[in-house]
Amino acid sequence: MKVYNTLSGHKEEFTSGDNLVKMYVCGVTPYDESHVGHAMSYIIFDAIKRYLEYRGYRVRHVQNFTDIDDKIINRAQRLGITANELAERFIQRYFDDMDALNIKRADVYPRATQEVQKIVEIVQGLIEKGHAYSAGGDVYFRVKSSPDYGKLSRRMLDGMMSGARVEVGESKEHPMDFTLWKAAKPGEPCWESPWSMGRPGWHIECTAMSIKYLGETLDIHGGGQDLIFPHHENEIAQSECFTGKAPFVRYWMHNGLMRLGEEKMSKSLGNLVTVRQMLDKYSADALRLFILSSHYRTPLTFSESGVAAMEKAVGRLRAALAVVVGQGKPIAAESYRQQFIEVMDDDFNTAQAVALLFDLARDINRGKEEGVAVDDAQRALRELGGVLGLTLAEPKLELPDEAPFIELLKQLGIEVGKPAGTASAIDALVEKRTGLRSAKQWADADQLRRKLAELNVVLDDTPQGTAWKYRGKSQPDGASGT
Repeated sequence: MKVYNTLSGHKEEFTSGDNLVKMYVCGVTPYDESHVGHAMSYIIFDAIKRYLEYRGYRVRHVQNFTDIDDKIINRAQRLGITANELAERFIQRYFDDMDALNIKRADVYPRATQEVQKIVEIVQGLIEKGHAYSAGGDVYFRVKSSPDYGKLSRRMLDGMMSGARVEVGESKEHPMDFTLWKAAKPGEPCWESPWSMGRPGWHIECTAMSIKYLGETLDIHGGGQDLIFPHHENEIAQSECFTGKAPFVRYWMHNGLMRLGEEKMSKSLGNLVTVRQMLDKYSADALRLFILSSHYRTPLTFSESGVAAMEKAVGRLRAALAVVVGQGKPIAAESYRQQFIEVMDDDFNTAQAVALLFDLARDINRGKEEGVAVDDAQRALRELGGVLGLTLAEPKLELPDEAPFIELLKQLGIEVGKPAGTASAIDALVEKRTGLRSAKQWADADQLRRKLAELNVVLDDTPQGTAWKYRGKSQPDGASGT
């Protein structure tokens, strides 16, 4: 298995001691709804996690919540609630959104506000080792104490100086020194420390959480490409200076960013499409396919028409899973499994993996027409789709009122007991059409099919009988029948 390592700038052979992969993925700052850019990152790392497990690895997955920062404090003050209440509200919404996207939960979701003791311990250790200093209640990391600072982003410290400046009220030794502990302003949430009543800086929380829950060396650290500098660069410096061990992370992995027009999708920029907006219109499988059909390191421009196209494509995969009993030579499903492993072993190439799923679905549908055995191929399609987090479940639909279907039955002289129910009424109409076809009354059968289509009921004639599907607004529950 080859994995592209941002630190080295090329693909490297992936190995992990004791078959355990320690993976840390940077989480959200919960002050607003999760958007499709968030979904992109967490769907990608969910697929990576699922594939590692498929290949036999155990994955210990940690993902944080930055539940205290300026954005949270400012919005909470505007809304007249506490920062904790605001963060809790959007953490729960985050879980609801990610669960709806079929994203497997991490093993631990540490929060900055609950890890202050560990953060203070590490900051104190950095001060004692000469890598940090206190100034006016704040604590800064001394970047000149880290000789290879800039190695992840490939920046030289001298080159970073352009545009860098010391803000009013700061007492930095060097303009690039960054905050580890921030003294609280009046009215802000704060915690006790040896330096001041204050709160953690952004970068130090991830070091504290990853070391506490995964140890001093991680296998994979993931996040968006916008985190390479300064966030992940600073994590490396403070972590390796604190532990005295390098590397802090063996494989740095960064996904490309979701763009909306010319800008990245971002809460702070205000140009976003929320996860909830998309799931009101499309299935989680469609959104997953839209994201996974590109390589994870490639930027992706959001397009609702693109998601809509993937919804239709998901329908082709689902159709391939319809049960049909064939007797001929089975499709060579094992070759698809091997090809899937080959492309995913090459830096988790989900784009090619998705293409293979559609090739397999095409062979299954062709095999159905030719009467060959497709059950093993269908199992492979479900199995490999599941590795990418696809459920391939038929969207369940809220059926309409039974009245128009009962009226159509009456026109045909068919009595239906009470209460009938919409599904029972449609079943009776399908049964009537089957009778017309058996009697070779083709014109009448076709006319009934058209009338059902006008009521959004689509029929599919198969060797096992006629299946129907109601084409209406997708709901959490719903219906089809045979």
